Amino acid sequence: MPPESAPDAPPPLAAMPEDWQRALAIVAHPDDLEYGAAAAIAEWTAAGREVGYLLVTRGEAGIDGLAPERCAPVREAEQRAGAALVGVDTVEFLDHPDGVIEATTALRRDLAAAVRRHRPELLITLNHHDTWGGVQWNTPDHRVVGRAALDAAGDAGNRWIFPELTTEQGLAPWNGVRWVAVAGSPHPTHAAEVGPGIDRAIDSLAAHRTYIQGLSPTHQDPRTYARAFLTPMLQAAADRHRGRPATLFEVFPR
Repeated sequence: MPPESAPDAPPPLAAMPEDWQRALAIVAHPDDLEYGAAAAIAEWTAAGREVGYLLVTRGEAGIDGLAPERCAPVREAEQRAGAALVGVDTVEFLDHPDGVIEATTALRRDLAAAVRRHRPELLITLNHHDTWGGVQWNTPDHRVVGRAALDAAGDAGNRWIFPELTTEQGLAPWNGVRWVAVAGSPHPTHAAEVGPGIDRAIDSLAAHRTYIQGLSPTHQDPRTYARAFLTPMLQAAADRHRGRPATLFEVFPR
């Protein structure tokens, strides 16, 4: 049985919805999904669900010692490799500029178009809040893309918003998004239990070898780094969900 909660502990979290077949994950950078969400995605694809990735940038500004024109193809390749390790075959990139993504109608249009193409029931994104909880400030790209993804869930279903998506691109409105799940939110409401998905998520994060080695002058081993980061985080969620490791999400029903 799961341990009893302390009197002042946060309330238990609800289980993630399971009555869906297609999901689309929209984030700013290669590696954003690998810091936790990929463990749940591995479980979902193993159960036969379809998940696609949409990266707003190619992460070209993410490695200090590697110029953007050299960095972009490396990070794209590492993202595709990491996605494949958790059962994701569809990975798309939008080529917005890394580090300076703007909250524009053009971004909303791009995301609404992606939602119409993929027709997901579940939309996944990354923390759009100002912080990760506490004093750790979130980056502008995460905040902008997370909020735009939440907006795109509605934009995609309204035929009078971005009508050119229908007339010029042949993308019919899609009003089938039922939930938007925000990974890494400091205000989680739901949990997705993870078991075998943990090892696959560790491999997926470790696939970002060049990025991880660029984080530290010691050139740390990517798999050791991935295991040290992910395992405690996923285990810590057990205190709020049935005593089992989990990926946490803030879920916005639609």
